[in-house]
Parts: sequence; C-alpha cells; structure tokens
Amino acid sequence: MKTLLQVKNLSKSYGNLMAVRGVDLDIPEGICFGLLGPNGAGKTTSIEMMEGILSPDGGEILFRGNPIDRNFKKKVGIQFQSTALPEFITVRETLELFSAFYPDPRPMEELIRLCSLQDILKQDNRKLSGGQRQRMLLALAIIPRPELVFLDEPTTGLDPQSRRNFWELIKRIKNENTTVLLTTHYMEEAQILCDRIAIMDHGKILECDTPDRLLDKHFQGVMIRLPANGRALPPGAELQGDWIHIQTTDLDTSLKTLLADGHDLTGMGIHKPNLDDLFIKLTGSTLRE
Repeated sequence: MKTLLQVKNLSKSYGNLMAVRGVDLDIPEGICFGLLGPNGAGKTTSIEMMEGILSPDGGEILFRGNPIDRNFKKKVGIQFQSTALPEFITVRETLELFSAFYPDPRPMEELIRLCSLQDILKQDNRKLSGGQRQRMLLALAIIPRPELVFLDEPTTGLDPQSRRNFWELIKRIKNENTTVLLTTHYMEEAQILCDRIAIMDHGKILECDTPDRLLDKHFQGVMIRLPANGRALPPGAELQGDWIHIQTTDLDTSLKTLLADGHDLTGMGIHKPNLDDLFIKLTGSTLRE
C-alpha cells in the first residue's frame, strides 16, 4: 500500500508551549486514518499543519513523496469543526456557488447522491439541522475530487442516528479510494471507520497501528467493571473515575474470587477491551468533547 501523506519529526510551539513534539506519521492511500487524543493533545495543530494552514517550526510534510506546496491544496478537501455558510440561499445554490470555484468540479448529481442531499436541496442554509449541515459540508469538501479529505470532529454534537448516517457517507467516500484523515471524540466511531489510528497526547504520538493490533498488544481476556461507590479495591484492579476495572483471562475464577472475598457485584459489567479502554490506559484520560 503506497504512502499518500508522510509526516517527519513535525513540531510546533506557541511561546513556551510546545504543542507538537516530533510527530512522525505515515498515512497510506485509500484508508480512513484516525487521529485521537484528549483536548490539548496537539491534534488540531497537527492537522492544520498537514492541511497547509499552519507552518511547522520543524520537520516536514510530504504528499506522494514531495513537500506540500500550493498545488497540494488542489488535491485535498477539508471539513472544519466550524464553518460559516452563506445565508439566504439554498443548499443547491450553495453547491453551485462552491462548484464554480473549481476548474473541474464533481458533477452536481454525483455530489447529491454521495452525500444524500436529495431531500434538502431547496432548504435555506439557516434552517438546516446539525446532521443536514454536516452532510452539506462534506459535499463542499469533496467538490474538487480530492485525493485526501480532512474531517475534524465531523460528528460532534450530532444525535446518534445522524452520526450513524454520516458514518455511511464517510464509507462511501472511502470506497472511491479517497483517503480520509479523521479526528473524533467518539471511540465507537473510530473503531467502525478507521483502518489505522494514532493516539496522541502532550504533543506526541503514543501508538499507531490498526485498532485490532493495538488491542491485542495491550489487552488479554476481558474487562470486569464495577461501580466504585467507596468499595475496597480488589487485588489487580484499577480505579478509573467512578469505576473499578479488572482485566482477566479467567473470568470464572475472577468472579468466584470476588464473591469469596465478599465484594458486592451489583452494577457489574463485563466486556471485551475496546478503544476506550486502550485510550484510558495510554493517556489516563477519557475522550472529552
């Protein structure tokens, strides 16, 4: 699989604050790559440097082996966390306006089909719901037929159904062999969409691989979760916020031991380790909006 975007020893400071500290990333073409991290981890600064919006203090960014330049911006689409839209015009008029900015825009009917805009074409931009707005912003990002699309927390604030609908749109874009670079605060979203993920904290990449390989590397067996409620911590357990977490490869024995030691199992949950567990283990944080 060919590398589309490569980041080497990237760094960026704001005064005495070093926001990005020697980041290295290789993003293959045709995949969905997730960049995850708590607030203040350096994700947005890293993304904005990769988009060509910010200039790095050090390191380099290569697109198909060459330093990014003005031509690079013609090959990428960006959906920002927050975007102002023209008012008093419809969705169709907005698509036509933005299409006029490009020499070879994607056909209008193709945009409408890919982003499921059929039902809102005559709607005023001011009256769009959160999910409708995100669908249209994705359409604007893919008008120039980009090879790489940056999606910065695109589903934050959407209701669960709108979020799942948006996931289907991202899958459609990726199926066109378009590379997607996604930041998200939702672990389920990352697990469903991302072929590879990088977990970032304090300006550094902590881990980078496929979700399954990272989980296999850091966990075995299952996780037992109990409400803390002032309970004594069982041997081998960890306290994470309001919950006690126990990792075990022998569930029967662990449950028998908890009961024999007099631990109350009310409110207990058992699950296979997931990306949320991995994130907490690596950063000591939960992903926050």
